[in-house]
Amino acid sequence: MKMLESISHIAGKYFAFWVVGAALIAFFLPSTFLGLGAYITILLGVVMFGMGLTLKPVDFKMVVQKPVPVIIGVLSQYLIMPVAAFAIAYLLNLPAELAAGLVLLGSVPGGTSSNVMVFLARGNLALSVAMTSLSTLLAPVFTPLILLVLAGQWLPVDPVSMFVSIVQVIIIPIALGVGVRKLAPVVVEKGTSIIPLISVLAIIIIVMAVVAANVDSIVSSGVMVFAAVMLHNLFGLSLGYGTAKMMKLDESKRRAISIEVGMQNSGLGVALATAHFGPLAALPNVLAAVWHNISGPILATFWSKRPVEKQEEDPSSRDAWVEDIKQTGL
Repeated sequence: MKMLESISHIAGKYFAFWVVGAALIAFFLPSTFLGLGAYITILLGVVMFGMGLTLKPVDFKMVVQKPVPVIIGVLSQYLIMPVAAFAIAYLLNLPAELAAGLVLLGSVPGGTSSNVMVFLARGNLALSVAMTSLSTLLAPVFTPLILLVLAGQWLPVDPVSMFVSIVQVIIIPIALGVGVRKLAPVVVEKGTSIIPLISVLAIIIIVMAVVAANVDSIVSSGVMVFAAVMLHNLFGLSLGYGTAKMMKLDESKRRAISIEVGMQNSGLGVALATAHFGPLAALPNVLAAVWHNISGPILATFWSKRPVEKQEEDPSSRDAWVEDIKQTGL
C-alpha cells in the first residue's frame, strides 16, 4: 500500500509530464493504441467515480450559505467559455469537426484538478469545490443545450442523446462514488491516497487513444488547434477574473473563479466528442488536457507568491481539503 501511495504521489505531482509523454508515444506508435478508443467512456466513468468518492456534504455548504459567488462563477463558466470557443472557431475558420470540438470544450463543466490549482494559488477553495460540483451536476442540461445553439451550424447535435450520455458517464458514477463513501467511509478513507493514480492512468489512456486515432489530423492542423486551445484558456482565465472583479468579489474569490472558468473537464469533452461528433472533434479536448495542466500550475505559482489580504472562507472546509490534498500527494 505504501508503494502505491508513493506512485500515486508521483503520478499526481507530475501529471502534465505524464500526459505529454503519453501523447508523444501514441503519436509515434499509433497502431499500438488504436484499440483503446473503445474504452474511453468507461475510463471517464472511473474518473468520475473517483470524484464521487472524494465528495463530502461540506463541499456543497457554500452553495446554500453563500450562493451568489457560486452562481456568478458557474454562469460565467457556461457563458464565457462557450462564446469564446465559438468566436475563436469562427475567426480561425476551423473545419467543422474541429470547430464543434472546440465549442464542446467550452461547454463542459470545470475540471477536478482546478481545485488543487486554486488551493496552490491561495484562492477560495470552498468556492472552487462548490463551482466544480455544481457545474458538473448542471452539465446534463447546460452542455447539450449550449452545443445545440452554438455548434449546430457545424455538425448535427442530438441534445437528448447527449443528455443521456452525460448522465451515464458523469452523474451515475459520481452518485455511486458518493454512495460507496457513505456506506463504507473507513474503507474509502484508507484508499483515498491511490485515487489520483487511478484517475491519472485513466486520463493517460484516454489521451493515448485519441492521439493515436488522430495522427494525420495533428500533423495537418495540430498547431492551429493548439493555438485555439491556448487562446480559449487565456480568455477563460482573464475574463473569469475580470467578471469576479466587476462583481466586486474579493481577491481570493477572483482567483477561484478565474481558474474554475479557465480549466475545463477535457476528459468529458473527449468522451462526448468521440461518441457524438467523431474522433477529430476530440482533438481540441485532448490538447486542452495537456495545456490546462501546464497553464494552471504556472498561474497558481504566480499567485502563490502574492498574498491575499481578504479571504472569506469556512476554515473547516479548507482544512478538510488541505488534508485531502496532503493525503493524495497533489
